[in-house]
Amino acid sequence: MDYKEVCLRDKIGEFLCEFAENDSRIYVIDSDLAKSTKTLIFKEKFPKRFIEAGIAEASAVSIAEGLASEGQIPFYVNFATFVTGTAWTQVRQSAYANSNVKLIGTYVGMDNGPDGASHHANEDIALMRMIPNVKILVPSNVKELKQAIKIAIEYNGPVYIRSTRDVVPDIDLEQNAEMGKSIVVEDNGNDFALIYEGTTAGLAYESFGALKEKGYNGKLVNIFSIKPIDVNLINNLASNVKGIVTLENHSVIGGLGGAIAEIIAQKNIHAPIRYIGVEDIFTESGKAVEVKTKYGLNVDNVVKKVEEVLKK
Repeated sequence: MDYKEVCLRDKIGEFLCEFAENDSRIYVIDSDLAKSTKTLIFKEKFPKRFIEAGIAEASAVSIAEGLASEGQIPFYVNFATFVTGTAWTQVRQSAYANSNVKLIGTYVGMDNGPDGASHHANEDIALMRMIPNVKILVPSNVKELKQAIKIAIEYNGPVYIRSTRDVVPDIDLEQNAEMGKSIVVEDNGNDFALIYEGTTAGLAYESFGALKEKGYNGKLVNIFSIKPIDVNLINNLASNVKGIVTLENHSVIGGLGGAIAEIIAQKNIHAPIRYIGVEDIFTESGKAVEVKTKYGLNVDNVVKKVEEVLKK
């Protein structure tokens, strides 16, 4: 499969500006990282709707909640570990009120390789999944990022968008992204289902190709919406394939794999499942691709897990 690669982080500010042109309710809140999160363009274009909260993440969410209570649509954009971790208590309080607060986390998982475990966001999905009312969207390409922001604007309630810092394939999957829905990218048979969240799209495509070369015929599934998740599709997969492998740039505890296992565990008969992600360990500093490889996000490990699950 031929494709160009793109860093979704680089498009965040551009899309927020595009929507803000026609919607004066849209604000952006920053914590001294606008240059890194690419929201500096929003500050330059809409200075009166850009709020610099400084390195005070909980206060930034409080500001967002205040704006939301006045009918505005605030987007708090920051590194994922800060927007979901450092500010977690205030995000929870905001969700308790079902405030119309939007969160965008970039530098997710191990994307921020050189900065090490303190800046790696391997727990953000788990942290947001457990909070009632919060929706979680994970775009895998430029089109889905724009659609995710549009969905967040139109939805009245808290939304967390998980966006890459590392590159992903910019492939138009044709099907529009929807909250609560997933996309079957390829369907070549029922040997296995490789289910991934958007920030691992490149590895998913490469691994699926390697599995086809080895003679395995399966399904490649993009989980755009982690919460709410596409229960019907997952149950259908669990009933028809021989094995399921989940792939995420996140801890295997509380993430995509856990969400899928929670669903299929309630079925009397289902396909066995294996997770690929960070085990119960703090990751370390290094180039993002090297760190991901060390902690299991590599083609060889995906092929190994699929072959392992098919032996069950």
